[in-house]
Amino acid sequence: MSRNKLLKILVVFVLILTIMSTSILVYAESKSEVNAEMDNVDSKIDDTKKEIGDVQSDLSEGMQEVQKITAQINEYQDQIDELDDELSQLESQIEVQEEELEKAEAEYKEQDELMKKRLVALYEAGQTSYLDVLLNSDSISNFLSRYYLISEIAKSDSELLTNLENSKKEIEVKKQNLENSKNQVEIKKKNKEETTQALEDKKALKDKQVSVLSSKEKELQEQLDQFEKDKRAIQARLEKIIKEEQEKNKNNGSSGVSVKPSASGYIFPIIGLSKANINNKNYPSYPGHTGVDVNINVSGKTIVAVKSGTVVISEALKNPNGTYRSYGEYIVINHHDGTMTLYAHGKAGSRKVKEGQEVSQGQALMTVGSTGNSTGEHLHFEVKVNGRSVNPLPYLP
Repeated sequence: MSRNKLLKILVVFVLILTIMSTSILVYAESKSEVNAEMDNVDSKIDDTKKEIGDVQSDLSEGMQEVQKITAQINEYQDQIDELDDELSQLESQIEVQEEELEKAEAEYKEQDELMKKRLVALYEAGQTSYLDVLLNSDSISNFLSRYYLISEIAKSDSELLTNLENSKKEIEVKKQNLENSKNQVEIKKKNKEETTQALEDKKALKDKQVSVLSSKEKELQEQLDQFEKDKRAIQARLEKIIKEEQEKNKNNGSSGVSVKPSASGYIFPIIGLSKANINNKNYPSYPGHTGVDVNINVSGKTIVAVKSGTVVISEALKNPNGTYRSYGEYIVINHHDGTMTLYAHGKAGSRKVKEGQEVSQGQALMTVGSTGNSTGEHLHFEVKVNGRSVNPLPYLP
């Protein structure tokens, strides 16, 4: 290799080393600056987290008090709803009792008129006795005929007296039952009046508590209040379905439906998972929570029907602006045994069943999601007896 050529190669090599050294220095300086900036950002993030933690602490304390009052309001409202149902039943019962009493009094009046006529007939007969009638018979056959007629008359008189006495007792019982029912109505009305006043007091207290919340807290409370309205509307809808079904069963001669909690016949609502995938097994886990949340290892899992039945609700609850609220994507199944199950917060657009559709046990309903009032992927699962939420844990295997 010539000297000139070797020199050229050395020059190029030196140039390359110079460029690389400069790049390394620049990179090192850039990295140092970036690391310093990242440390600064991390510090700010830590400060922000602390601020958020302080805010959440205040929020939690204020909101927990509001939610506690809200739960009490819901409890009073449920009591009022139950009292309304009981009053309605009592009023229907009174109506039936009044009709039965009116019928019993009419029958008693008719029997009483017959008895009066019989007494008049006996009076007009004077001193003639049954024995005189028999002795005046002119033949054996005439004697037997008169004896049979006298026996029938005596039997009829005895039955008339017995029926009259029984009717009188029955009327007294019906009057007492009617009076008891009316007294119960007055008691229920008084209870309702007291409960309504307690409800109004709690609402006033809640308004006072909400007034001191921050704007963010007030916004969150509005969402929670909307959730409660949605739940109550759903409850009324399901209660109506149950009542219609019970009336239908009654008209068909059925004795009604069982409403006793039982774990038999149910499967877990997510295949492959169990109660171990429920983080908080207390019921309710917090005031106003009407179900349990299956929230461990649920991402992408399929929600299934715990038992066969009819889909009575399959919809998405959304705000006017299109965002999800409350239960989000949710489904309710009527199992026709006095129970219904509710599955909520499904993945957007993942519902696979429609209202009125018959489903079998284990049939896919939708995918676990986090739509509506939800802070992460989970299945909110409820069991309802006669349209109202109960502890679902006894039903789950």
